Amino acid sequence: MKKIKSLVTGGAGFIGSNLVDELVKKGHIVTIVDNLSTGNQKNILHHKKNNVKFLKIDISKFNNLKKIVKGNHFVFHLAGLADIVPSIEKPKEYYKSNVEGTFRLLEACKYLKIKKFIYAASASCYGIPKNYPTNEKSKIDTKYPYALTKYLGEELVMHYGKIYKMSNLSFRFFNVYGLRSRTSGAYGAVFGVFLAQKYARKPLTIVGNGRQTRDFIHVKDLVDALIKASKNRKLKNQIFNIGSGKETSVNDIAKIIGGKKIFIPRRPGEPDRSLADITKIKKELNWKPKISLKTGINELLGNLKNWSSAPVWTPNKIKSQTKTWFKLLKNS
Repeated sequence: MKKIKSLVTGGAGFIGSNLVDELVKKGHIVTIVDNLSTGNQKNILHHKKNNVKFLKIDISKFNNLKKIVKGNHFVFHLAGLADIVPSIEKPKEYYKSNVEGTFRLLEACKYLKIKKFIYAASASCYGIPKNYPTNEKSKIDTKYPYALTKYLGEELVMHYGKIYKMSNLSFRFFNVYGLRSRTSGAYGAVFGVFLAQKYARKPLTIVGNGRQTRDFIHVKDLVDALIKASKNRKLKNQIFNIGSGKETSVNDIAKIIGGKKIFIPRRPGEPDRSLADITKIKKELNWKPKISLKTGINELLGNLKNWSSAPVWTPNKIKSQTKTWFKLLKNS
């Protein structure tokens, strides 16, 4: 039986490396492309003896992407800049990575007629929704450069699917968590911030009153959906929300993690609620999340030492990091 070959951009990152693990388990020959700007090669070192090839490449700059794509059946495009707060000060970098990189990869895939192109989009495209749960037809209202660039990338993916008859899918990720979430770099996702603070025995910094909710999806559930979608020949040129379909408050997360808490000012431009309508993906893919949030958090707490070298964000450091954000989005 012919081996399936898959290309994973951003494959040394949090979500990408978890995806690579599952593809390898299913017998895929995998090529990982990552410039390691945020990914960590340690995430994939255990694949040395498997059918996995790693290429340190920046797809927004590399001039021969056709050579990299050639021979692959599926392309999972997860590469890009993902931290929200820094995008307000570095929009050009985000555009180059998230839009130009996607365009260049699509050009190569169009030419080589790959079987399926799967794009990692973001639920941040909804901005502050009017309706909950939020479905795929909800109004697009990007509030900051990260959200805009991820949405522009999605528009390219859908456009190429329609015009060039490609089989493209876009998944709007809600809040993804789990093992291997990044432990270095800019101020970012709530779990990374809280777990580093927990390990350092510092107070958990809760934004606003902590009653705001988010829809958290475990990375293994997300990966399961991406792989199922790649194998579905009927699905093409569609957009899917991918979340748990449940909302949990930041206060509840902090309570499960445990420890002292401190409250810091709410950031403008961010929603009070986040809740994915996952009716479409459940119906079209026969998929549903399986890992409970409590189980997922306990898994993280059992591996707390992973955050031993992560930056510990204090209220003063966060204030400094988000100064421009508050200045530019104060009326949002």
